[in-house]
Formats: sequence, C-alpha cells, structure tokens
Amino acid sequence: MVPRIVIIDDEERMCWALDRALSHEGYQVVTATRGLQGITLVQEVEPSLVILDLKMPDLDGIEVLRRIKEINKNIPVVMITAHGTIETAIEAMKIGASDYITKPFKLEELKVLVKQALHLHQLENQVDFLRRELSQKYGKMIGQSDSMKEVATLIRQVAKSNTTVLITGESGTGKEVAAVEIHKNSHRADKAFVAVNCAALPEQLLESELFGHEKGAFTGALNRKKGRFEMADKGTIFLDEIAEMPISMQVKLLRVLQEKTFERLGSTETLAVDVRIVAATNQDLSAAIAKGTFREDLYYRLNVMRINLPPLRGRKEDIPLLVNHFLGKFDPSFSKKISSEAMKVLSRYQWPGNIRELQNVVERSLIVCQGSEIQPAHLPKEMIEGIPDAPGPILNLPEHGLSLDELEKYLIIKALEKHNNNQTQAAKYLGISRPTLLYRLQKHGIKVPWKGD
Repeated sequence: MVPRIVIIDDEERMCWALDRALSHEGYQVVTATRGLQGITLVQEVEPSLVILDLKMPDLDGIEVLRRIKEINKNIPVVMITAHGTIETAIEAMKIGASDYITKPFKLEELKVLVKQALHLHQLENQVDFLRRELSQKYGKMIGQSDSMKEVATLIRQVAKSNTTVLITGESGTGKEVAAVEIHKNSHRADKAFVAVNCAALPEQLLESELFGHEKGAFTGALNRKKGRFEMADKGTIFLDEIAEMPISMQVKLLRVLQEKTFERLGSTETLAVDVRIVAATNQDLSAAIAKGTFREDLYYRLNVMRINLPPLRGRKEDIPLLVNHFLGKFDPSFSKKISSEAMKVLSRYQWPGNIRELQNVVERSLIVCQGSEIQPAHLPKEMIEGIPDAPGPILNLPEHGLSLDELEKYLIIKALEKHNNNQTQAAKYLGISRPTLLYRLQKHGIKVPWKGD
C-alpha cells in the first residue's frame, strides 16, 4: 500500500510545499490548516504518518497530538517547531511524537525524517504481527503459582541475552510455549522462530533439515534446499527432544554452537549464521551421558541457562486459569461454563499428560456436553473413577499397625518431596506453620537440604 500522510499546518504555503514535495516521493498526501480539521482527517483516512505544526490557531499542536494518540496511539507523528520552542517539542516526544524538525528546514531533511519514521513504524508492525502469529500458533504461558512466577522471571531475564537455553520438563508441560516466550521477549522478536523436532526424522533427513542440502547430494535431492539454521538466521531455532538426536549429529550441532558455521549436505562452502539456540528435553540428560547416548561437551554447551517447567500436578492452583483459557480458545462465545463439581474433579486429578492432556479434556468436554454447563459426567470416565468419594488421602495401612508418629513422619517427608524440599510450601501444603514444621522436622530427625526459603 502507498503510505498516506496527513499534514496539519496553519500556513497554506507550507502545506502546499510539503504536499508537492512528498507527492513527488510517491506518498498520498492530504492537508489541513486547522487542528480540529486535521483530527477529523486522521479519523477518516487512517494515515501512515502525520506531520503536525506545534503552533495552531484553534488547538495547539500538543493538544492535537494528544487527540491523535487517543484515536490511534501507533500513528507516527513528526512535529514541526520553530526556534525557541524546543522544550515544547521535547514535551511532544514524551507524549508520543516520533520526531521533530525545526524551522527553517530543507525539504530533503524532512523527506529523510519521514522515510525513517515510516520504516520504524513498519518494523514495529512486523514485530506485533509476528508476536500475534506466534501467540496464536503456540499459545502463551499461563499460571499464577509460585513455580510459574519463577519460570516467568527466568524467561524475562534470559530473553534479553543471546545465551543458549535448555528447557526441561515432562512431556506436555509447555516447553515449546516457553521457547516462544523467550523469542518474543528478545531483541530477535522481529526475526524467525524455527522449531525442529529432533525425534521426528531419521538421521540423514535430520541433517538435511537442519543444515540444508545441494542438488544431487543424495537420491531425491532434486534442488538446493535451505536448512532450518539458515531460515533462523538472526532469529531463534528451537530444538525439541534434543536427547533423541543421534551422536553423529550432536557433533555437528556442537560445531554450530562453538563456531556458528556449518556446510550444507553435498557442499564444501562454509556458511555462517547468527542464531540463538533453545533446546528442550523431557529426559534426564545426565543419565543419557552415563549411557553414552548424549555427549557431555554438548550438554555443557546447551546447559548455559536452564529452565525447568513444573508438572501440572505440582501447580494445581493454575488449573482453573488454564481451564478458562482453553474454554475461551475452543468456545470463544463462552456459551458453556464449567460447574464447580467438574472443576473439583479436574483439580484433584494427577494429570500424567500435563497441560496437553488438560487441553484435550476441555476440548472433549465441550463436544460431549450438550447443555450450557460442563458436569463431571462429561469428563473422561477414568478421571471420575480415579477420585475417592471421601475427602482426604488414601493410605494402604499395614497389617502390623502404624503409629501416629510414623504416619506424621511419612506425611512430612512426602510433602517435602512434593515441593522439592521447599519448607514454606511443604508447611502450607500440610496446613501448618513453618515454625511448627521445623519443630516436627527436629522431632523426627528429618534432615532437609536448605532451599533458601
């Protein structure tokens, strides 16, 4: 589209001169000699840019700028100011003006300023589009639990750097969504985010997928093909299920991490790329190293910054938020709601499939439910059967008996295990104060590694 420019200046000769100069540059130009007239034009033509004089007879330029920003805060506005009003121009910049130019000025100077403002606006629109596209495709991080707040903090901290990131967690915990959040909050957000599932392709195809190939490099290679690393240049590449990558490919990936270079299959030309690598796995890489299926040097290269995503059963307070998010995703009109009884079932279930399983259950329940409210009967049968009618834990009591002290010690140990030895969280889970928990730890001789809580 040809950029549309609105010029608002009370000097008709200035409007004429700017109209003529910018029209010759290929822009569509409309002019106004009064502030209110200019505001109306902005509402009608939805311009790509506004050129606005600070001194206007009916409304001053600052007030016109404020009203333009109320109409659309994203419209770039270039202010025209005279000597002696620089302070006012700076005030305009604080309100949201893109730039200013001081009279008298050369038309060539203004043309450069307009070009720069339009280019910056275009880049901002591209970034917004890419962020919306990524959010629609991958979703977003949802959760108010302490563990998810910690994850969100880590993502914000690591996003601003170029550090390689390793995301760990069980299947279905949202590792790809976390990778997207890192990309969206980085300085690479206006570039590509490229995802590769390392377990989905055999070794030769994986090499071609990552690094590309030349025509004739192997049977079926009819044309040159760019690899994912080339596609992700200046952006982010996400290597999912990195533990499934063959050892021979791990060597080549290590070289990319160290040297930022590689060759396409069938080529001797060395290509250089600027790519941020985010890897993910649901496996224990230390165990894989011990078995010889994962290189230790690659592990240390990937594990510069590690983010561990908690399982859903460990952050059940987030389940209502996630349920409502998925209800809105699959039923945007919110024609159906979930009953408190069904929410209790969802909150007490252990979720071995984590968030992915919860999403599938919500989608299924919306299909099964013919009324306006989702009930426990609309949930999968195994979820209902797996929950006891009576509240409280189910214990397998030994035949020889069990003392209350033994039971108390057992429950404290299990609560600590559940919360990764975080004493504050374990006390909260058991319904006691932290000093009470500390007393009982001493009483039962339970030693807990200090977690800084």
